[in-house]
Amino acid sequence: MRVFVTGATGFIGSAVVRELIDAGHQVLGLARSDKSAASLTAAGAEVHRGALDDLDSLRAGAVAADGVIHTAFVHDFTDFANAARTDQRAIETLGEALTGTGRPFVVASGTAFAPGRLVTEEDGVPEATVVPRVSEQTALPFAERGVRVSAVRLPPTVHGEGDHGFIPMIIDIARTKGVSAYPGDGSNRWPAVHRLDAAHLFRLALEAAPAGTRLHGVGEEGIPVRDIADVVGQQLKLPVTAVSREETADHFGWLGAILALDVPASSALTRKQLGWQPVQPGLIADLEEAHYFKD
Repeated sequence: MRVFVTGATGFIGSAVVRELIDAGHQVLGLARSDKSAASLTAAGAEVHRGALDDLDSLRAGAVAADGVIHTAFVHDFTDFANAARTDQRAIETLGEALTGTGRPFVVASGTAFAPGRLVTEEDGVPEATVVPRVSEQTALPFAERGVRVSAVRLPPTVHGEGDHGFIPMIIDIARTKGVSAYPGDGSNRWPAVHRLDAAHLFRLALEAAPAGTRLHGVGEEGIPVRDIADVVGQQLKLPVTAVSREETADHFGWLGAILALDVPASSALTRKQLGWQPVQPGLIADLEEAHYFKD
């Protein structure tokens, strides 16, 4: 297929591009800068100039492709509401362009919407729940409009070399504070997946996921955050300690509320349905390889 990929030069999207090309697909990657365009060309992809808020460019990219994978998101946590609106408008535009075609449309979503219990693919996102992305709620209704749409839910940490998400933030806080900390007793759990395993699932969804499918890109169901703090402390040679729930916000800033979540998630149904099997290192093993700690 000729696949239009948004976020094609991002941490996850660049892995998706490589996965698609290696599997024999052609990639049309969205690029808003010369640097991104050059990166796509070097990877063997075709360049489509535009941006997430340039709806005409998104529409043209979708029309020119046999399928779409949407991984782009404006990661501006200082203005999350606006980032979510941009994401929603982009998905609506892509979905409208694909309506009635039967073509695949895969969007990235998240698993962390039901703290305190194991989330499965059978769980819908409650209407009143505020989650990091509104992509799933916006995209899946296009299944009723002739689009083979699916949502790949990703855990709070998608790890691997080049990561610039929550784990590097945790490491930076430990360096700054001189201690590797965890909230409460550290027993709350974070699911995780390696970026290359996630990319493989995006390809499988593009190729075979039925319309309306929710998939979980979860390599590990739930890693206690205390274990994450332990390996960060070992790598940085810093003491590891607990901070009270009341002190979490002071120590971690806005990240504290996320780090304190207990959000385990299963991918059993995804593995059964699509035959997806993560093969890359888990989060703790990835941290122990030390590439997260290079100066």
